[in-house]
Amino acid sequence: MKRVIGFDPGLAIVGYGVLDFEDFNRKSVVDYGVITTPKEESFPVRLAIIYKAVTDLIEKFKPDEIAAEELFFNTNITTGINVAHARGVLLLAAVHHCGRLYEYTPLQIKQAMTGYGRAEKKQIQEMVKVYLGLSKVPRPDDAADALAVALTHIQTGGLTDKFYIQ
Repeated sequence: MKRVIGFDPGLAIVGYGVLDFEDFNRKSVVDYGVITTPKEESFPVRLAIIYKAVTDLIEKFKPDEIAAEELFFNTNITTGINVAHARGVLLLAAVHHCGRLYEYTPLQIKQAMTGYGRAEKKQIQEMVKVYLGLSKVPRPDDAADALAVALTHIQTGGLTDKFYIQ
């Protein structure tokens, strides 16, 4: 049995989902939730909160692998840059404390979860519920998204780039 933590990066909210698995047909939910940072805090402090919380999750759950969603910039580049900083801190913690990091684009996640690369967010979240045998879609949305990242990793067998620290 292996363990993966999936992350949905953000600055205000970082989603996480922890799954144990042998393969895509044999998996179970260990935990899921969100890391939040207060808007009142300075940007560097919010990044430090994310780093500490990700590190704490890795130390608590001891994953074999970590999967993270890559960023997709839509319209607000300023918000995107701040999220990119937060994602960088998350990736640093992941590589530093686990060493096995896999990244997935939103298109790859949609394709893996629904078979359609242009699926809507609600469709993906519904498939998370179905694939994990849950009675309802995990909340908040960021946690469901993180579980989708972890499920994508399990389904693809970690075929993306991986990073190691010896």
